[in-house]
Amino acid sequence: MKTAPYGQWPSPISADMLCGPTKSNFNCDIAIDGQTIYWTEVRPKERGRTVLMRRGPGQDLSDVTPEGFDIRSKVHEYGGTGYALLGEKLFFVNSKDQRLYRRDTPKTAPTLLTEPNVRFGDLVTCPAGLLAIREDHRTSEVINDLVLIDPDSGRVTVLDAGQDFYAFPTLSPDGSKLAWISWNHPDMPWDSTRLWVADFNGNKIDAKRCVAWAPDESIFQPQWSPQGLLTFVSDRSGWWNLYRLKGDSCENLFPLEAEFGMPLWHLGISTWGFTGRGEEILCSYQQKGSFKLGLLDPETKQLEEIPLPQNDFTQIKTGKGFSAFLVGSSTEPRRLARLDLQTRALTYLDLAEDLSIPKGFLSTPEAIEYPTTDGTAYAFFYPPANESYRGPPGEKPPLMVISHGGPTGNVNGAFNLKIQYWTSRGFAILDVNYRGSTGYGRTYRDKLKGQWGIADVEDCVNGALFLAKHGDVDPGKCVIRGGSAGGYTTLAALAFTKAFRAGASYYGVGDPELLAKDTHKFESRYLDSLIGPYPARRDLYDARSPLKHAANISCPVIFFQGGNDKVVPPNQAEAMVAALTRNKIPTKLILYPEEEHGFRQAETIRDSLEKELQFYLDVL
Repeated sequence: MKTAPYGQWPSPISADMLCGPTKSNFNCDIAIDGQTIYWTEVRPKERGRTVLMRRGPGQDLSDVTPEGFDIRSKVHEYGGTGYALLGEKLFFVNSKDQRLYRRDTPKTAPTLLTEPNVRFGDLVTCPAGLLAIREDHRTSEVINDLVLIDPDSGRVTVLDAGQDFYAFPTLSPDGSKLAWISWNHPDMPWDSTRLWVADFNGNKIDAKRCVAWAPDESIFQPQWSPQGLLTFVSDRSGWWNLYRLKGDSCENLFPLEAEFGMPLWHLGISTWGFTGRGEEILCSYQQKGSFKLGLLDPETKQLEEIPLPQNDFTQIKTGKGFSAFLVGSSTEPRRLARLDLQTRALTYLDLAEDLSIPKGFLSTPEAIEYPTTDGTAYAFFYPPANESYRGPPGEKPPLMVISHGGPTGNVNGAFNLKIQYWTSRGFAILDVNYRGSTGYGRTYRDKLKGQWGIADVEDCVNGALFLAKHGDVDPGKCVIRGGSAGGYTTLAALAFTKAFRAGASYYGVGDPELLAKDTHKFESRYLDSLIGPYPARRDLYDARSPLKHAANISCPVIFFQGGNDKVVPPNQAEAMVAALTRNKIPTKLILYPEEEHGFRQAETIRDSLEKELQFYLDVL
């Protein structure tokens, strides 16, 4: 084994390897039609195009996306469920114009159905056509509503309006009842949502009633059981558990300190489904950040864990006798798999990405807990891993602290090639689930309310101190990086502490006041709960602003930004770079004009990663 400085080890994991098809919670929509399974995947090497894939029994993998189209909804900007199937017909949202198209057969050209400046997501087929969430951008005020779309003419009928946001339209087995959830500003869907039920006669609803709601209750993914009982996820117990509606009461099907739900950043997120064997449910659930897969019998109140070697299960969809979902582990990338519910045999449907990485170059994460300002914080620690190199005697590795986006989100220790890119070069990684992260119950999630820019920063800093105290890393060589909300945490950590030698912000928030004034509808009131109502509490926005405290930043910072970002516009990074430049702090803005919020194109992914690595080498 050779000796070389940490951070400079040659690695077989190149930036190019991160440009293969991607599958994550936010960009893989799965559907089942009989025995055929459909799913979407993003292709960075096709300029971030999203394609629809299909595979059935005895069939080869095939791409069913019409030539020249990119299937992607932008409702809430993050989109979700941008296609639906009705027999041979395919309905889909085209990314460029956000209009809905119909393709009658694989050999016919798509037909345009809807008007410009109107977006659709959460598409669900029903006998009368398509149920959908519509986001209308034709006026200065963006309006969301629940609609029915005629599959032939594209005519849109409004089923329900008046709420700020809608999600999860779901039809009962006999077609007589429709359920959905809604929420209003300033709440986000993980704060408080309403569950509605109405009689449905094919083109309108009657007798609408709210069947579950509380100011501190988040309801997620309602579905009707085969017997017609409405089942859903609620966190009324403090944990996202499964419930069903029986008369006027809600029954907890299996009380457990675990999360059967997820934050609704992406329409159509699915963590559970009915197997078709009575009322049995296949479900994924998180405990301390890691997933398990189980079968729940609502009648006996028994939950059987399915013993699979993987620990990452997302986007659960069920068919007759089988299920399809994304599955992965700490050392294996996510793949699309089919689970035979009778034999428990797991088979992969997609093509494995040819990574060819020897195990000696892969770091296995350790779930850790450590003390922070208000109790305990959680993270995954990845030590450096390279079978060919070790660091100089007596030296400790540099630490990269990663603050995830959201900030209502989490990391779960699943295989992440980007993390392996760093650890195989000699960096240690701390992937932090700071207070406010999901996967640890409502109480932990709510600890970020009013504390954004404080609690998350403290947890990142205290995690670095914890590792340094235990001799795992070099306390003088700690850097921090993050994207979106994680970019804000990164910049706040640099502005309000001296724990880090450098930072990298990917499309991050530099000034929360700018964000409160200039962002999209979905998140336009998010900061009310994270910081305080604006402009009434402008003082808090000023106190938490890295931009307004840029004079405190004394280390180099690099910024990566998409020119078409509507979530965190480029003015955030531009203002930060201007302030740091005036203060003579080494800084650089790398702007990618065609990118949006979250990079999708291969050239961008490769270029940003290589420039970030060189930035750290120059600093450290």
